[in-house]
Amino acid sequence: MEKISDIIESIANEKGLSYDDVKDRICIAFVNAAKRLYGPQCEYEATLDQLTKCIHLYQKILVVEDSDERLDEEHFISLKKAHEVDSSLEIGDSLNYELNIDGLGRTGAGVLSREIEYHIQRLIEEKIHEKYSSKINTLVFGTVTRVDSDENTYIEIDEIRAVMSMKNRIKDEKFRVGNTVKAIIKSANLDKKDGIRVELSRTSPKFLEALLKAEVPEIKDGGVVIHNSARIPGKKAKVALYSNSPSIDPVGATVGIKGVRINAVSAELNGENIDAIEYSSEPTIFVARSLAPAIINSVKIEGNKAIVSLVAEQKSKAIGSSGINIRLASMLTGYEIELHEVGSAAKEINNEEGLKNLKALFGDM
Repeated sequence: MEKISDIIESIANEKGLSYDDVKDRICIAFVNAAKRLYGPQCEYEATLDQLTKCIHLYQKILVVEDSDERLDEEHFISLKKAHEVDSSLEIGDSLNYELNIDGLGRTGAGVLSREIEYHIQRLIEEKIHEKYSSKINTLVFGTVTRVDSDENTYIEIDEIRAVMSMKNRIKDEKFRVGNTVKAIIKSANLDKKDGIRVELSRTSPKFLEALLKAEVPEIKDGGVVIHNSARIPGKKAKVALYSNSPSIDPVGATVGIKGVRINAVSAELNGENIDAIEYSSEPTIFVARSLAPAIINSVKIEGNKAIVSLVAEQKSKAIGSSGINIRLASMLTGYEIELHEVGSAAKEINNEEGLKNLKALFGDM
C-alpha cells in the first residue's frame, strides 16, 4: 500500500481532522479488513512506516511453551520453533507474519475501502459530537430546512442538521423553510446506528440567559452575573442577577434605557414578560424580591419552605394570573412558597371592640 501516509494527510486536511487520529483509524480499518479476509480467530496489527509511507499488516502468533496444548502454529507457536525465526523471542511475545491485502485483488481492495470509509466517518461524527457537546446551552443561529408532520423543525447549523421538537418550541411558534432561527443547543448524542443528533431548544431558561448575554454587554463581560432564571415559555420569566462591581446596577444594566435591552429579548421570546430582580444571598430577601410586583411584609424560612406574610391586597399580585408569578418565584428561589395574609385578625378584633362600645352606649337592640 504505497504512499498511504500521503492519503492520511489528504483526508486529515480535507475533513479538518488531525493526522494522528486519521492514522489510527486507518490502522484499525486495516486490522478489521484482515479479520474479514483472513478470519476473525487471529490477532492482527497494522503499523505505519513513516520512511516508506507504507502500512504494514501483520498476523500475530503468540509464543508459548513447547508443551502447551494450544499449539497450532496459526494462533500459537512453540518457543523452540519461534527461536528458529528470532532467537530473542520469549514466552508471551508475538511472532509477526506480514500479510499482503493487495495480493487479494479487488475483493481485498473493496473490503479495505469500505472499512476505511466507515472508520473515517465514525471519526468525523465523534469530533462533531465533541464540538457540540462542548457547546451545550450555547446560542446558535441556523436556517430551517424542513418541518415534518410531527412539527419537528430541522435547522442547518454549520456542518450539521439539528432538530427542534415541538416541545422545545415556544407555544404558537411556527417556522417555515428558509427562516433563520435562534436557539440553544440542548443536547448532542452520538448513536452507532443513527449517527449524531443535536437537539435545539427555545423553551429552556438557558435560552433566555443566552439571549441576555448576547444583548447585555455587562453580562457578556462578567460585570453582571445571572444567578438563576425561570420561565413559563411564551408567558412570563424571572431572572435573578447580581453585580461584581458596586458601580453597576445589575437590574438597570439588564433592562437598559427605557427597557430597550430587555424588550429586545422579550421580542425574541414572542413577547414573554421578563422580571429582572437583584439576587440576594439572604434567602428571606431573595424570596421577597422574587414575588415582585407584590410587596411583602416578611418571610420566614423553614427548611425548603418559605412562609410569606403579606396584606390581602398584595396576595393576588404575589400569586399572579393562573398562579404564574408564585410558580416562577418558587422555581427561581428553589423554595416552596406559602402565603399568609396579615391584618385579617386585627380587623376582626377591631370590629369586636367597636361592637362592644356600641352596646355600652346604646344597649342591646
